[in-house]
This record gives sequence, structure tokens and C-alpha cells, in this order.
Amino acid sequence: MNIIDISRDILSSPVYPGDPLPEVEFLQSIADGDECNLSALSMGLHTATHVDAPLHFIEGGKSIDMLDLSAYVGPCKVIEVPSGLITAEYVENNFPRDCERLLIKGQEQAAFMDSAAEETAALGVRLIGTDARSIGSQGNQIKPHKAFLGRDVAVLEGLDLSRVEPGNYFLIAPPVKAAGLEAAPARALLISDFVFWSAKN
Repeated sequence: MNIIDISRDILSSPVYPGDPLPEVEFLQSIADGDECNLSALSMGLHTATHVDAPLHFIEGGKSIDMLDLSAYVGPCKVIEVPSGLITAEYVENNFPRDCERLLIKGQEQAAFMDSAAEETAALGVRLIGTDARSIGSQGNQIKPHKAFLGRDVAVLEGLDLSRVEPGNYFLIAPPVKAAGLEAAPARALLISDFVFWSAKN
């Protein structure tokens, strides 16, 4: 089984402007005579590779622990797009149909315009992923997120697709269980050889 880790490291990844930097506190150390190594991590939930729940932008929306995990496991397609804003016209002309899980490789700089997010959600995707820190652009986050989250489309952000060629894969990227919260880290993996699932997409 050929597994490609498409997760970003929590401690070294740039954070979204204004978000807290991750910090590690080392509580115990074997080198210092303690019985074990023990540390604590403080971080924003939108650091590195993570899942947004509807609660992130929708009052009363589902929290991370309420999400349908099947959206984060299954066949997916990776497509490459130009960096910059993704328009509805671009979606109409270039995005695949009949694709449940779609990952966007855009040099970490591609973001959905409002209409493009609406158009993509209307295609019937169950999950949208991106190698950017967010599906929206700085200063325009609410409407693109609501276009997806308001339709229960799973949102997976902060992927590392630098070593991934466009094509079909099997995605495994469930979020960490965190009751009542609006986001959680994910360890996202792609499997490139069709071993245990149907290639039908």
C-alpha cells in the first residue's frame, strides 16, 4: 500500500494571520531523570491540516464530534488550479462532475470566490479540500465557508499536496474528536494504489 502523508506539521506550519502560534511545554523529561517524556501542546484549532465544522461559521451548526466521518474516508480526486481566486466560470469549465471528494492543489494560494464556492457545492461534492490555509481569501471567509458548510460539505484545509500529482486517490482524513468545538486537526493520508476499494469514482 503506497501511503502519501498530505498533512502539515503543527509546530512548523505558518498560521492564519491573527491565529495563535502553537506552543509546546515540556513537563517531564527522561534526560532530566523523570520516568517518562511528557509535554503539553497549545494551539489554535485551525493550525496546519484541519477540518472545519459548520459551527465555525454557522450559529447552532454541527460541531466536530457530530460530523459524518464517512465524508473523510473514500475515493477522491486531486486537481491542480492556478493560484489566486477561483471563479464560478473556472469551476464550470474545469471542475469534475460525479466526484464526492475533491482536493484543490493551488500552490497554497488558491481561494474560492463566493459564486465559485456555491457552484462547487452545487456539483454534489461531499468534501472539499485545499492546500491553502483556508478555502476563502483573507477578508472574504464567511460566504465561501457558508456555501460549503451550510450544505454539509466537509471542509479540509491546510493540506500538503506538493508531492501529489493530479489524479484519483483514496483519502483518509477524519478529524480528531473534540466535542462541541468548531474545528479539529486531521492526519490526512492519500493511498495511490487501488488495493482495497473499487476504482469507480
